[in-house]
Amino acid sequence: MIPVEHLVHTGHLWRWTGASGSGTWHFITIGGETGEALSATALMRKLEGTARGFGSLKVKARIGGTAFATSVFPSKSDNGWLLPVKASVRRAEDLTDGDEVQIFLEV
Repeated sequence: MIPVEHLVHTGHLWRWTGASGSGTWHFITIGGETGEALSATALMRKLEGTARGFGSLKVKARIGGTAFATSVFPSKSDNGWLLPVKASVRRAEDLTDGDEVQIFLEV
């Protein structure tokens, strides 16, 4: 059984727009100690043979009073992890691009 880690991180919400300009996604980049903990968990799962596609990790996340299940993805360009934040979460917590956001993660 893989132990559950409880992690906290504060980062800024930012928007990515695809090359065609048609699709947008919102993310929070997770770096620092929290990013290192996610990387260590990903490595452990790889060694155990339980790693997921693209090196992603399933997480339970909470922003404010809104909890949701998602995955975080490694980001080579940021040397950290990307947490996607869907529209329903942004609306519920009244978040816009550039807002500083505290996130709670269970891995």
